[in-house]
Amino acid sequence: MTVPDPPNTDGCSHQPAPPPRTLRADARLNRDRLVTVARAAFAAADAAVPLESIARDAGVGIGTLYRHFPTREALVEAVYAAELDDVTASARTFIEQLPPEEALRAWMSRYAQFIVTKRGMLDTLLAGWTSARITTPTTRERITATISTILTAGARAGTFRSDVDPDDITALLLGVFLSTASSPMDQTARLLDLVVDAVRLS
Repeated sequence: MTVPDPPNTDGCSHQPAPPPRTLRADARLNRDRLVTVARAAFAAADAAVPLESIARDAGVGIGTLYRHFPTREALVEAVYAAELDDVTASARTFIEQLPPEEALRAWMSRYAQFIVTKRGMLDTLLAGWTSARITTPTTRERITATISTILTAGARAGTFRSDVDPDDITALLLGVFLSTASSPMDQTARLLDLVVDAVRLS
């Protein structure tokens, strides 16, 4: 039995809602270029990056940048979201192409890159999250779910222990990155190797 449409009581015919507005191809290209340039700039910088330099390196005017990202927080949020999407999605590729222990190690290196990128925009992120100008992401949940996917694949292959809590690995990785923030990269690499050893079956 179908449910009849509600009667028209306003004297006007109801029209379907217009489709959501989409960016033109050239506008989408400019937006994507700005995010790409900002990602690289934030990863390389220890302090706030001038928005003018991002616009210049992206080959657009500052007005174009502000049309897409009215505030620094808006640009930082877009960069953070793009990085988080990439780091979580990369796990599937590693699982498909590499043995479990190599997939886990490769993904942890990719996660380390994400942490480096976040350092360049950390002040803006923290201020934005505190003021609610930037939506608080479910980063830890998504990272832990990604780790769970890799650990499950390794357990099924008989490579990894099946009793490891993925959130424990998340905590270990955060400890590694926090404690080696100002240390040589080779120490970070050694610690990540130890994390892989911790979950590998003897």
